[in-house]
Amino acid sequence: MYFMLLLLGGLLNPLLPPHATGESVIIVNKATHEVVLYQNNEIVFEAPAAIGRTKELTPEGHFDVKVKAKDPYYRKKDIPGGDPENPLGSRWIGFDARGTDGRIYGIHGTNQPDSIGKSVSAGCIRLNNADVEKLFEMVPVDADLIIVDSEKSRNDLYHSWVEEKLQNQL
Repeated sequence: MYFMLLLLGGLLNPLLPPHATGESVIIVNKATHEVVLYQNNEIVFEAPAAIGRTKELTPEGHFDVKVKAKDPYYRKKDIPGGDPENPLGSRWIGFDARGTDGRIYGIHGTNQPDSIGKSVSAGCIRLNNADVEKLFEMVPVDADLIIVDSEKSRNDLYHSWVEEKLQNQL
């Protein structure tokens, strides 16, 4: 009997909603300047964020987390990780926007905490260092990342993602 239940569970697993399989999704809403992480149908992380100075700078769409780095090196100005002058802060969570490999666009910390909650970046999503460190530990590489500019509620955005995942599974 146990074997039959295990077999049936394995056959139905692809039909279960993403939250039932433990998938993670980060939702960045440019309209509200916030980042939330859903796991198992629950918000497990939320924080205010800085986004691009203009609407076009922070890309919108569905992306995947590709790179995670502690004390990231800032190539543009040759500033080593951990340096107080490094604008990337203490963590980097890179994603594949606009055909990139996770090293151009990211969710990262900042050495400018007053920028959080504003539209001031060159395109990345900035969090306070303590927040990005927490998110860094919670989110796996290959997690989904959705960036929107929407007046919809977080739950509506999450349920749209679930519906999209279900459609892609069929």
